[in-house]
Amino acid sequence: MTVLLKVENLVKHYVAARSMFGRPMAFVKAVDGVSFALDAGETLALVGESGCGKSTVSRLILRLIEPDAGSIHFAGRDLLKMNATELRSFRRDAQIIFQDPYASLNPRMTVGQILAEPLALHDLVPSAGRRDRVEELLRLVGLEPRFARRYAHEFSGGQRQRIAIARAVIRNSPILILDEPSSGLDASSEQLVFEALDRLMEGKTSIVIAHRLSTIRRADQILVVQDGEIVERGRHEQLLEAGGLYAHLHEIQFRGEENLTSP
Repeated sequence: MTVLLKVENLVKHYVAARSMFGRPMAFVKAVDGVSFALDAGETLALVGESGCGKSTVSRLILRLIEPDAGSIHFAGRDLLKMNATELRSFRRDAQIIFQDPYASLNPRMTVGQILAEPLALHDLVPSAGRRDRVEELLRLVGLEPRFARRYAHEFSGGQRQRIAIARAVIRNSPILILDEPSSGLDASSEQLVFEALDRLMEGKTSIVIAHRLSTIRRADQILVVQDGEIVERGRHEQLLEAGGLYAHLHEIQFRGEENLTSP
């Protein structure tokens, strides 16, 4: 396998308190020495409780925020040494799906316009074929082509997230980052979102940031984050057998889901 993304000793601390003279006195260790390697075609999952630092890792990888220390290499290139032009090119190769799909969809554009815009911007499809491509993308995520005429506010949370997924995969980018894609969705909508993702992530290099463990059971690697550090790593079955934090979180969530489905 070819290593596509390599992260070593990534660090991001925030100042929590300063002295009367402005000197830092206390820090929040959002990310504290995170390291991993991701092969082409693999799915890596970052899991942990809210506030553990897993979403910060995704933003550091894309350099939406800058790390205090560490290194990030993508396809052998040092991301931290890229200039603005090179960084824009990289971000086209690393698409991200955020937690809040409504905030990322233009309310003044129809879904068809939202999906057609990157096709035109990057000259991916001739103008005569864009309508067909938009309809194809909607079918891929389980939505009817007629929905292309609707606006974002006319859809449910799960449908909006599937529209965001369709937009993210337009360029067939080498790496896909999903930051809690099922956050705030009910169980039914979550299942539909991940059915769409399962089809689209086949053979694609992916990083999934998740709170619900049921969504990442088939990941090739699972990293458990606590207080900014990776405390466990392995596959789903291995981590359950180890009986550590992952197994504890799994038991809590399993009981919660069981209670929700009980009569």
